[in-house]
Amino acid sequence: MLLAIDVGNTNSKFAVFDGETLVSQFRLRTEAKRTADEYAAWLTQLMHLQGFNPGSIKGAILASVVPQVNPNIRRLCEIYFKTKLLIVGEPDCELGIKVLIDRPQDAGPDRLVGIIAGYKKYGGPLITIDFGSATTFDLADKDGNFVGGVLSPGVELTIESFYLMTARLPRIRVEKPARVIGKATVPAMQSGIFWGYVGLIESLIRRIRAEYGEPMKVIATGGLATVFKDEIGLFDAIEPDLMSLGLLEIWRRNRQ
Repeated sequence: MLLAIDVGNTNSKFAVFDGETLVSQFRLRTEAKRTADEYAAWLTQLMHLQGFNPGSIKGAILASVVPQVNPNIRRLCEIYFKTKLLIVGEPDCELGIKVLIDRPQDAGPDRLVGIIAGYKKYGGPLITIDFGSATTFDLADKDGNFVGGVLSPGVELTIESFYLMTARLPRIRVEKPARVIGKATVPAMQSGIFWGYVGLIESLIRRIRAEYGEPMKVIATGGLATVFKDEIGLFDAIEPDLMSLGLLEIWRRNRQ
């Protein structure tokens, strides 16, 4: 079995594959100071509760946007799973694509994993949109190479800024309001967040397609993709496990 680990700024996801089949997923809030022992106690207990032996893990791969966690996750894999950890972005990890941007070393591993997964399933040219701490729009060309993208603040980040940077505005949930014009503070905030992001996403998709000059599929992932899909209508597919599938594909490419 393969342990595929996706460490984001807010949450970390541990996915377990048996061959091509995703058999289980576990989520944990990202914490830079968490030790290998803490990871192991949490993860192995959950594996046992779901009925499979942690000793069945024979490989591990990591994509992380929080480099501080990498050493302890490496120790987790080496000490408790007796396997070497393959880390996306390190020299010994072959991606099988070209990174065609001005500073290839700056490309986030999560962005590369996403386009690899999207291209494998849907081909290119392609836009992948990931609704995470940042909302990222990443582009793959017809050959699957990474050719750039757009970064914007994530929905939850914007909501948190509303709360932290003002004296009286409350925290709110992301949901479609009953009407655009709010008759109270919370509905007005919800309208601004929801319809503001609908406008941002629609506008960026159209502008990216116009500038690129070719038809492009649009694949969305992240927890909030389903919140916006009915209003936007520009997504060709929603893939909630895009990152995990991309890690599986990269693992396969490095085993050949």
